[in-house]
Amino acid sequence: MPIRSYGKVILFGLVGLLAVVTGCAKKVPVPPPSVPAVAPTPARPTVTLQASSTSIQKGESVTLNWSSTNATELNLAPDLGRVSPEGSTSVTPGESTTYTITATGPGGSAEASVRITVTAPPPAPAPAPTESLEELFQKNVRDAFFDFDKSNIRPDARDALAKTAEFLRSYSQIKVTVEGHCDERGSTEYNLGLGDRRAQAARQFLISLGIAAERMQTVSFGKEKPFCFTHDEDCWQKNRRAHFVMAK
Repeated sequence: MPIRSYGKVILFGLVGLLAVVTGCAKKVPVPPPSVPAVAPTPARPTVTLQASSTSIQKGESVTLNWSSTNATELNLAPDLGRVSPEGSTSVTPGESTTYTITATGPGGSAEASVRITVTAPPPAPAPAPTESLEELFQKNVRDAFFDFDKSNIRPDARDALAKTAEFLRSYSQIKVTVEGHCDERGSTEYNLGLGDRRAQAARQFLISLGIAAERMQTVSFGKEKPFCFTHDEDCWQKNRRAHFVMAK
């Protein structure tokens, strides 16, 4: 074989070997593009609010207690404003009130409420009487006075009987006898009738003011039991009356 031909064979062999080596070489993979990291979502705040009592009487106090998580600011309404993430406070509401706490933070907000019901205090017990019923009767019951030979209720008698009715309404257990009295002038028989009319007039007036009829009975003494014994108009006026006696 000629030398030139032999050289071509060697050249082609080297080219082929290079091609095989190049084709078998391992390809290096290209790395994918980097993905930026996603920040975690902030946790949502939580809050609780409790009261030591939810029902109190006016003037009493109650303690509010609260706690929270994931909050950066807390506000307690009404009137208390910004508070710590956890704590307690004493309040004295003057009327029924709903307290609300609001917690806010990067993750949002949350609320909690508690209602305090305020009731009126019970009425104070009535003071024990320091006087007997008889003493109270004598102090508060007023007689009704009349004009000469009259049995109609005049204005001053109306005022006196109104005070008597007020007392009798307060002490419903008391029953009374209404006595009719006259001055010394006139006959015994006439004055017994006049005294009866005066007692009946006073009784009927008290009935009109709401005093039950069965609590009152009447009797006439005419001029037989005077309160005053001198013989002048001032004394006679004192004897012309409807007089009240507490029945036994």
